Amino acid sequence: MFDHLIHELGSALENNQRIIPSFKNALAKARVTMASNFEAGVSTDLLIKANSDFMDDIMRLAWNRFKWTENRTSWRKSRISLLAVGGYGRQELLPNSDIDLLILLERNNQSAHRDNIQSFTTLLWDIGLEVGHSVRSIAECKPSALHDVTILTAMMESRTILGDGALCKKVQQKIAPGRSWSAKSFYLAKRQEQNGRHEKSNHTEYSLEPNVKTSPGGLRDIQTLTWVARRRYGTQNITELAEQDILTLEESEELIKAQSNLWKIRFALHLLTNKDENRLLFEYQQALAGQFGFTDNDQLAVEQFMQSYYRTAHRVNTINETLLQHFDEVLVQANTRLQVRAVNDRFRLVNNLLEVTSENVFADEPSALLEMFVIVGSDESIGGFRASTIRLARHHVYLIDTHFRENPKNAELFMTLLGSTNHLFTQLRRMGRWGILGAYLPEFGRIIGQMQFDLFHIYTVDAHTLQVVRNMRRFRYKNNEQKFPIAAHIHPRLPRIDLLYIAGLYHDIAKGMSGDHSELGIEIADAFCKRHKLATWDTNLVRWLVQNHLVMSTTAQRKDIQDPEIIHEFARFVGEQVRLDYLYALTVADINATNPTLWNGWRASLMEQLYSETKKALRHGLENPIDRNEYIQDVQLQALDKLKEHKIDSSLVRLMWNQVDEDYFVRERVSDIVWHADAILEQDVSDEPIILIRDDISRRSDAGFTQIFIHTHDRKDLFVSIVTAINQLNLSIVDARIATSASGLTFNTFTVLENDGQPVGEKPTRIRKIRTTITDFLAQDEINFKSNRRIPRLLKQFKQKTRVNLSPAPNHDATSLEVTTPDRPGLLAVLAKVFVEVGISLISAKITTLGERVEDVFYITDQSGSPITDPASIAHITDRICETIDHHVEQVADSYNEQ
Repeated sequence: MFDHLIHELGSALENNQRIIPSFKNALAKARVTMASNFEAGVSTDLLIKANSDFMDDIMRLAWNRFKWTENRTSWRKSRISLLAVGGYGRQELLPNSDIDLLILLERNNQSAHRDNIQSFTTLLWDIGLEVGHSVRSIAECKPSALHDVTILTAMMESRTILGDGALCKKVQQKIAPGRSWSAKSFYLAKRQEQNGRHEKSNHTEYSLEPNVKTSPGGLRDIQTLTWVARRRYGTQNITELAEQDILTLEESEELIKAQSNLWKIRFALHLLTNKDENRLLFEYQQALAGQFGFTDNDQLAVEQFMQSYYRTAHRVNTINETLLQHFDEVLVQANTRLQVRAVNDRFRLVNNLLEVTSENVFADEPSALLEMFVIVGSDESIGGFRASTIRLARHHVYLIDTHFRENPKNAELFMTLLGSTNHLFTQLRRMGRWGILGAYLPEFGRIIGQMQFDLFHIYTVDAHTLQVVRNMRRFRYKNNEQKFPIAAHIHPRLPRIDLLYIAGLYHDIAKGMSGDHSELGIEIADAFCKRHKLATWDTNLVRWLVQNHLVMSTTAQRKDIQDPEIIHEFARFVGEQVRLDYLYALTVADINATNPTLWNGWRASLMEQLYSETKKALRHGLENPIDRNEYIQDVQLQALDKLKEHKIDSSLVRLMWNQVDEDYFVRERVSDIVWHADAILEQDVSDEPIILIRDDISRRSDAGFTQIFIHTHDRKDLFVSIVTAINQLNLSIVDARIATSASGLTFNTFTVLENDGQPVGEKPTRIRKIRTTITDFLAQDEINFKSNRRIPRLLKQFKQKTRVNLSPAPNHDATSLEVTTPDRPGLLAVLAKVFVEVGISLISAKITTLGERVEDVFYITDQSGSPITDPASIAHITDRICETIDHHVEQVADSYNEQ
């Protein structure tokens, strides 16, 4: 492929043409040749081998530029060799991979070659190669390898490019298992190394931006297997692993195919970025999807491409885990006395790992494919499965067909598994890894590796689904009671816990199908319930949970849940306490499994408030809704009692409250009303604004949020001033409640969080900064907005147009304005300015950030306090908001590009 380039380069060098430009020209032409061959469909396996051979020739021509001995052909006199190590040593060289070299000396006489070595490596850098090199004598190699397993691994894969090949063989002898790292110690070191890598990816191959080389299920996991096998068995590649029965033929073929797929993606990444880039960043995923032939249909092309990648990584991870388990048995447990205990005719325990009693177990009794997980799930002392049993189970997955799925015995086994007390998530995860769960539940098999191209869902649908079940299991443990107090209280009181798990397994089962996944999932879940002979009430509950699994979080985050009418409406929807309990547990598990950063003190408090108030409404009786006026009177009486304890004159309190709209007493809690009144009535007569700041940790959840209360003279652009100030403070507003007295004084409360989702905390300097900044902005006549926040790289990839919807608010005293748009710094301040321009008065705001987008809800009126119903006004407001925000999104993107 590259012979003509080497011939041209050799001729140019012999004719004493410019050295560095000649090398660069050859390398540039080689890159073009590789790219054209890759685009033409030439196998990546062939290309990386050809690139390695080409680089060998480049090394030889560069090496021979220098006079290493008096007679260049007399290598034995100089006893120096040039070796390729690492990936280059394996002859796996991608377009922009590092060139790892070992300059090997027979004796420690570096000084004799120092100038040539320096000139040689300088030349390689000058011609544009990324070179990593070391210089060692044979005697120095063994101590280096003993000290660092990474150096040992590189030396294990060394090969001679130039020089005396006997030197390389001597090194291999010195670092052989009997003389340095044993196979056992090498395996343990490599397993620890892999665990460290996997930990950086949270032990999942399903990260949003996986590293094709180092993430779980990546190329490094394949290499780890071949390294350990080489150390133990002397094998050189995957094919030899199958020849020696270390891998099954099926596994070796699967691994070779996966390796080729990963090489192809990595090769494309190198060509696309023109650097040694191995991460599938968001900005590359869409380009590669098109390059690999994927097109949009019901599923985006990028989602199809990433699903293909994730399924490849999934297969690698599965084989990696199985083979490492095998190595553990033959290396770590080799000298351990076998302790065998019978379980039944089909299974036994060997050193506390489950093993089949014969290779015919699954063929003779296919139900054993489910029974094995029931056994492990019923006994906490069982550590897992023997590697041979894992392989046998994977090999017999084909037995799980329609007849198997319709067998009542298997349905009973699966339901028994869902009711098991030990490690349910682990058993389901194993079933998913080995193909058993996707075979038994084909609807689950369809969603394996399915991703959603956004920043909100950080897991694939199957990983998210199992994570939901894992969270449900966590509610049982005492150490989670502080984080999930209500869920921990609910969990042991649910009539049937397996119904919660079924709802967890099926709540997103229709993701990726055309239509509303909540509606489509009902019938899929119903089919499962009928196949598993669930009672009518149980089936109806599962159907209801799947259909409505988003309702509670939507209500909590987007509706005014302080309003008794909203609570009564939600209570009527739920209908009974048991449904509320199930729905709450499912919702909390779902939010935490979607993106752990979503669960902060604010969302926890919203969910807790909605649950608690709905529980009260259900106890009160759906036929006895709480009267709004009675509710307000009760709140005022409670607040007055508290204020009397503070020696506050009730008549002054009443005088102040009579000027405030009654909605204030619906939206604010008694403790907050008391807090506000205390500060207002204790202030001397002054026009200075009152700015109160405190954390709220009154709910039982472990994290709180911060409230900022502002009492000052109202003006047209007040909201703009406040949100701009808060933006400058790098605080995120999650809620705003606006109230103005008849005398024009504000009772405005802003709920804020720091960028990490935490409350401000008891930090005097930070609190003083917040108060000073807001005071300064309130004093300014004109606000010039300038965000000091940089747009994160990931957000830059999402540029959807703004969507606006105006509709009557639930109580019809206001208009609900919903804005969905890409998340950008300063968005709320920009929107506040539009409100001023178009004459909108704000009553309250619910600010929700979901990954790369915001879904904000504002309750507004016109300047006279009436709902906005005129179609022309609605159209004008909609157009103005969309134009302004979309312009802002573009401006922020442009400023980011200039940085």
